[in-house]
Amino acid sequence: MTSPERQPLLHDLSVTLAAPTVVLSRPDGNLDAAAPGAAVQGLFHADVRAVSLLRVTLRPDGDTGGGGDDENWQPVVTVMNATDGPGVSRFVGLAQALGDAVPDPTVRVDRRRTVAPGRLTERLTVRSTATTPVHLSVRVEVAGDLVTLDHTKAGLAPRSSARATSELSSGSGVLRWGDKAVEVAVRAPGATPDAERSTLIWTLTVKPGESTDLHLTIDVSETDGVVTAADSEPTWQRPDVTADDRRLPALVEQSLDDLHSLRMAMAASPGDTFLAAGVPWFFTLFGRDSLWAARMLLPLGTDLALGTLRTLAAQQGTRTDPAAEEEPGKILHEVRRGVFDDGMGLRLPPVYYGTVDATPLWICLLHDAWRWGLPADDIEPLLPALKAALGWIDAAARAGDGFLSYLDSSGTGLANQGWKDSADAARFADGRLAQAPLALAEVQGYAYEAALAGAALLDAFGLPDGERWRTFAADLAERFRARFWVSDQHGPYPAMALDGSGRPVDAVASNMGHLLATGILDADETAVVAARLAAPDMSDAYGLRTMSSRSGGYGPLRYHCGTVWPHDTAIAVTGLARTGHAEAAARLIEGILDAAPAFDYRLPELWGGDARADTPAPVPYAAACRPQAWSAASAIAFITALTGLDPDVPAGRLHLRPTGRLPVGALTVAGLTVAGERLAVTVGADGRIASVSAPAGLIVEEHPASQT
Repeated sequence: MTSPERQPLLHDLSVTLAAPTVVLSRPDGNLDAAAPGAAVQGLFHADVRAVSLLRVTLRPDGDTGGGGDDENWQPVVTVMNATDGPGVSRFVGLAQALGDAVPDPTVRVDRRRTVAPGRLTERLTVRSTATTPVHLSVRVEVAGDLVTLDHTKAGLAPRSSARATSELSSGSGVLRWGDKAVEVAVRAPGATPDAERSTLIWTLTVKPGESTDLHLTIDVSETDGVVTAADSEPTWQRPDVTADDRRLPALVEQSLDDLHSLRMAMAASPGDTFLAAGVPWFFTLFGRDSLWAARMLLPLGTDLALGTLRTLAAQQGTRTDPAAEEEPGKILHEVRRGVFDDGMGLRLPPVYYGTVDATPLWICLLHDAWRWGLPADDIEPLLPALKAALGWIDAAARAGDGFLSYLDSSGTGLANQGWKDSADAARFADGRLAQAPLALAEVQGYAYEAALAGAALLDAFGLPDGERWRTFAADLAERFRARFWVSDQHGPYPAMALDGSGRPVDAVASNMGHLLATGILDADETAVVAARLAAPDMSDAYGLRTMSSRSGGYGPLRYHCGTVWPHDTAIAVTGLARTGHAEAAARLIEGILDAAPAFDYRLPELWGGDARADTPAPVPYAAACRPQAWSAASAIAFITALTGLDPDVPAGRLHLRPTGRLPVGALTVAGLTVAGERLAVTVGADGRIASVSAPAGLIVEEHPASQT
């Protein structure tokens, strides 16, 4: 995290993307990184800003004046902008200085933006209902500064534009610029290019009742890219969702569009698809984020999980390197083209391993994918990585007094290395900051689950040590029970962490919600945690707060100390649903659905933790990334929780554990995938299973819903 004064704001930007390319513009479609407060605007390809200026203006009478006189160039007044499917945005604007001198607008400009990997195309359509022909010029100003992403994240001003050259090629105006790594070519058929002014100008006449289309294409190529586009074919099945509450299908639809656009691959293994974590700061491979998103999307198929597992296994740690936080068997945190320097002391190497939770989460994803039907032929090549990951968990626990903990030994890495990775995320109940090394509560839950998952896989594939890992899990659960539980005036609960002195970090926080689905808690402990999460201080916001509103250090717009994160809420909902706490799960789902329309169903990374009774809509966290992979994937996690799907393909079973009363009314989901085949489920508003269409060979077992 950079300081609030420097980090660019993102919440009101128009975002159009197809990984590894994204356009961040103003709501009118234009972008100008040199404008005040606009340092993050641009067309980014991976970690480089290829275009820092893209602006459309109009001039009456078709007199360009050579393009240098700005007095008569008029902006298009945008009245509508919206996403229109994966990689497509639409803008509609009015040309108020053109057409008939009447109150109603008679000339409008429709702008259709399409982003594909390495390419931006725009179609400008000038439409006229004026009574006489309209003569005008259309100017596009376009330039690029080729700065890296960390430059923009630090809020630094754009650099001087790269020197452009111009040419006319087959009737197309062309501008070019670049450096040794990135080349940019802008083509505009029928336009006159001017490299000195970085402009392209069309002169045209539009007759009454007619329209004229203008086309602009920007191509970006690179020579040393680390990430690349995923295969163009869909990576998962797209389900058909019907619910009484229409917000849920709308959320699923937009989320799947965003997830499709976030698909990415490593240049070294282009056949293995994973999800980039989010736009713009995390537009690359992130161990934890990519794993959680793939895990939530397992009901749509196992291909994404396999690509994610393979990609991360290929870069699994093999040596001890303190500068990169690499250790044998460890799963990485993130990958960049070069060193990432935010200008505030955070300086990460291109491949950085500073995460304490990605390794157990990798094991959990492998296990869950197996249960959803990932074939044995795909799992067997990953078994060496499984054993190495288990070995890392064992070594980490031995080094951390029986718990998995972390410490940024370099002083330039992440101070906190769980998902709440901001420097002030770990707090005591009185607001004091906890000191590392820290052992996070949820990470112990992940390690417990990973140990049992690893044991099941070792047993299934005829490998030794399954019993050893079951013993490890049991011992870890006992240590956790003895060391993490604390009490306040409202009763007991698990602390969010242990600090460097072994003291419980006792802020009431959402970390405990991650424990529910791991199995590390017994039934009575689970009930206590469910009650804590359902209490107003945690749940009366638009989702689950990251920290109780009664805790010291709480703030509704503090990044990890009071805001709402959709994925955090979804993980808690998953655990609540699996353990029979239907009302608490429903309350949190309702909060997310209440928030979704305010963001046009494109859920951002996070938003404010204000109570729903206090604000008519969620308060945006102005620097939140959007779209974000695990936020979008949360929509599918909610469907899984509501339907109670719990497959065990190796055992030939499909368990259905409905939650009870559904907060979305009756729900039908068709087009899910288990064992590579189609699955459909209908659940009544009362939570009873109405129908199931499952693959042949799977025995469907319905379990009575708890009304807790």
